[in-house]
Amino acid sequence: MAGAHSAILVISYGHFIPSSPRWMRAMFKNGVLLAAIKPMEARSVDEIPIGSEWQYEPKWDGFRCIAYRDGTAVELISKAGQPLTRYFPDVVGSLRALKSKEFALDGEIVVPADQGFSFDALLQRIHPAQTRVERLSSETPAIYIVFDYLIDGNGQRLVGCELKRRRQLLESFAKRNLKSNQGVRLSPATTKLARANEWFARVGNALDGIIAKRLDRPYDSGERTAMVKVKNYRTADCVVGGFRYNEGKKVVGSLLLGLYDKAGLLNHVGFTSGLKANEKVALTKRLRSLIAEPGFTGSKPGGPSRWNTARSAEWKPLKPTLVVEVSYDHFSGGRFRHGTSLIRWRPDKSPSQCTMEQLKQKRADLTALLTQRA
Repeated sequence: MAGAHSAILVISYGHFIPSSPRWMRAMFKNGVLLAAIKPMEARSVDEIPIGSEWQYEPKWDGFRCIAYRDGTAVELISKAGQPLTRYFPDVVGSLRALKSKEFALDGEIVVPADQGFSFDALLQRIHPAQTRVERLSSETPAIYIVFDYLIDGNGQRLVGCELKRRRQLLESFAKRNLKSNQGVRLSPATTKLARANEWFARVGNALDGIIAKRLDRPYDSGERTAMVKVKNYRTADCVVGGFRYNEGKKVVGSLLLGLYDKAGLLNHVGFTSGLKANEKVALTKRLRSLIAEPGFTGSKPGGPSRWNTARSAEWKPLKPTLVVEVSYDHFSGGRFRHGTSLIRWRPDKSPSQCTMEQLKQKRADLTALLTQRA
């Protein structure tokens, strides 16, 4: 592994982690975490890699977080180096209840709901009112899914160890600590690709994807050299209810997507902007011929925000006649969470067929994967 400096993210100015045989003791001072380990990153790929050098794990849809404990002091640090501790007192309590008094774990905070996990409920936790956070931690308790072991119970750093060894130590940690603790769960892992494919077969689109990690690599802090991810993309047919021009240009920049609800209202659910440059002029001409109010009859595209200027927030409504097929990763809160990818135009589809119903996922118990042996 590289030197200690490359593995450390200073979260409180003016502090430095010295070389120490007891890393955790050096990272905490008077119960305050001075620095955090940079999480190992994943590189996106299209196919799951095959070979005996790979370990496979489910990709969870939550907040990536490294959890630290030194005695009674517990801190949760996000992938971006931000403290999450105050937002998840339930997770802090679960970690504090473990037998081991000293450790650093890499994992994911999730909120179980309807046999899966609710990202919307997770987002509700990031709120300035502590009374609301405490109420939600009771109403919709979060759990911490652990998948890597970075500092052991003796304060020794494990980031320089190969994953194969870290996983062995993590499973031993789990046997000692997690049997009676439902708030901290061990993520399954396997070296058999067939087993990873079984996860997909069992829970279908409920699974966010697959993570593959090199068994022979150390914990490459802040790097994308030892881990890849294959996301589980879904598709949907959507009505084009409007469009936006490219900022500063009079050609289409993005298509605004809509789906009909049970009341027959066309609701804005997101956008797609993967339009071919050599087709934009002709497409713009076609879209202009279809401009007509109201476009969306239910929820409409939002106005300017800190991300959008007044110009970029302007949009043109269209007659609901065009249908496109798009791929997406998540749909929550009545919207595609991220931008979608345009697959193709669907002239064979009636706009009335583009309903919210198509997004309903097969009901599957995603949490059951946490109880399975790898």
